[in-house]
Amino acid sequence: MLYDLRNSDLRVRWLVTLLLATLGTSYLFGAWMVGLYAGFSTSKVAETYGSSGEAPMVMQMPPETTVVAEHAVSMGEMGDEQHHVDKDLLVQDTHVHMPMYAVIAAALSVIVLGLSMSRASGLALIGLLFAAPWLDFAGMWLTKIVSPRFAVVTLAGGWAMALGYGIVAAVATYQMWWRKQ
Repeated sequence: MLYDLRNSDLRVRWLVTLLLATLGTSYLFGAWMVGLYAGFSTSKVAETYGSSGEAPMVMQMPPETTVVAEHAVSMGEMGDEQHHVDKDLLVQDTHVHMPMYAVIAAALSVIVLGLSMSRASGLALIGLLFAAPWLDFAGMWLTKIVSPRFAVVTLAGGWAMALGYGIVAAVATYQMWWRKQ
């Protein structure tokens, strides 16, 4: 073990606790957003990422002079249309999210290095932390360009991210604050 979180300085344990709390909060909001836009069923994910002949996304820049007006909009006015992700948006999402997922997986992996667990368990957990986002985005791309049946891979990736985070957060919190040598 490179270091031992159980017996680390209070400042290190506080840092890890705050990092885990912040990541956990962001994961909860991420799950909420997924629920709003893509759903948690294979059919909804397939509908969101599948290529159903949707029109390409147009990302126009605003004119040099723009007038902005704010007014209340009800949920009824928003409509119940399913959110669709075209290839251009998927490129953008992959470009932005994959590096961030790697940083999150690396930060959680550094925490894993300080936990009291077997080498094999640590390697498996680190592997899960990095495999999860690959599954998530591989599923999105495969659903988009191969078959809607790959939506299950996206769901597996999302649940794997939650599982990896949950294990790290639970074990680290227990070992840092409740189980001392």
